[in-house]
Amino acid sequence: MIVGVVGATGMVGGELLSQIERRRFPFSRLLLFSASRGHAPRIVRDRRSPVLPLSSHSRLLNDCGLVFFAGSDGVSRRLAKRLARRGAWVIDDSSAFRLDPEVPLIIPEVNAGALRADRRLVAGPNCTMSGLAVALSPLHRLWKIRELRVASYQSVSGAGRGALEEFAGQAAVFAQALAKGENPSFPKPRFLPAPIAGNVIPQVGSFDLLGRSDEETKVAAELAKVLGAPRIKTSVTAVRVPTIRGHAIACWARFHGKADEAVARRRLRRAPGMKLHEGSLYPTPLAAAGSGPVHVGRLRRGVDGRELCLWIVSDNLLKGAALNAVQIAEEIRRRGWLNEP
Repeated sequence: MIVGVVGATGMVGGELLSQIERRRFPFSRLLLFSASRGHAPRIVRDRRSPVLPLSSHSRLLNDCGLVFFAGSDGVSRRLAKRLARRGAWVIDDSSAFRLDPEVPLIIPEVNAGALRADRRLVAGPNCTMSGLAVALSPLHRLWKIRELRVASYQSVSGAGRGALEEFAGQAAVFAQALAKGENPSFPKPRFLPAPIAGNVIPQVGSFDLLGRSDEETKVAAELAKVLGAPRIKTSVTAVRVPTIRGHAIACWARFHGKADEAVARRRLRRAPGMKLHEGSLYPTPLAAAGSGPVHVGRLRRGVDGRELCLWIVSDNLLKGAALNAVQIAEEIRRRGWLNEP
């Protein structure tokens, strides 16, 4: 089977290649594509694969039985549906098709049953929503969520490599100013709405007419689709924080029925893709970075017996993107669909 990766040189694309190698996902040939030229070949499982410019080599995608898209929405919109119609399985990590009613939006631990053999374009989730869904789905099955209040604390890597490099430069300026007892003076940022070093920014994406950011709207809408629960009332505040990798979420979940904390703990201990931190232990983005599971801590009763509070941390580049995409491919392969015409 020939496997293609579009956007192989980006942050998610690089993690995809690492997951393909680490999880021993099979391929006879790996075709790697980038929007730009001049990238060095990549070595995956001792095989050397050149990185091809997509603009001049996109026809080679027609040879692939499986294609991962880890690039821009525009590239996915231009190529993904055409490839799926030709019979390739396409797993898209952009936001282009997540809310398309004809495209399954899949987190394997949550809704693998939504995969269908006749729908070969599959969307991967928003990197913040993925951790939220993995943590909440076992509780939703027990008591049905009625309302959610969510505050996300999202790392700079979620805004891309340019934002990370900008953060590094700002951090150096911040450290120098701190040593002198002065307020830092930063150049105008290019990749985020405000300086992020020593700061938090309550804006991830642009705002709509109601004052909601793109990220806040995505989290609410995608969670409803993945859980199959369009009536959940969800309020989200998305915040960019000066961490490098790993998104954290404070969540208040209110259920239709009474929610028992002890039962919730037992269920989360057994839930796939989850690590429950108990007692005084809790996860942090720094500790969870590079880790595949979704981490949950500070599980406790809310204002009454129908509310639970959770602290959720997951690696935005792994479960939020690359790892989830490879897990989708593994599930498709397990069902015997990859070799079908």
